[in-house]
Amino acid sequence: MCLGIPAKVIERTSRVAKVELGGVLREISLDLCPEAAVGDYVLVHAGLAIERLNEEDAKETLELLRQMGEGI
Repeated sequence: MCLGIPAKVIERTSRVAKVELGGVLREISLDLCPEAAVGDYVLVHAGLAIERLNEEDAKETLELLRQMGEGI
């Protein structure tokens, strides 16, 4: 099973973005999602942005993941 995690794009260069994942900054590839811009949320899997998400969907998914982690 694969899991993609929503992350917010903080910085970007031509093919690499710095994203924030739960307070941690990571660099990811934009090769599969070149249209992503600073401020966008992207779905991250295995170091790649695979899809842009709207902010509402991203925040809802992050909240569900938080609840799962707390055993709610």
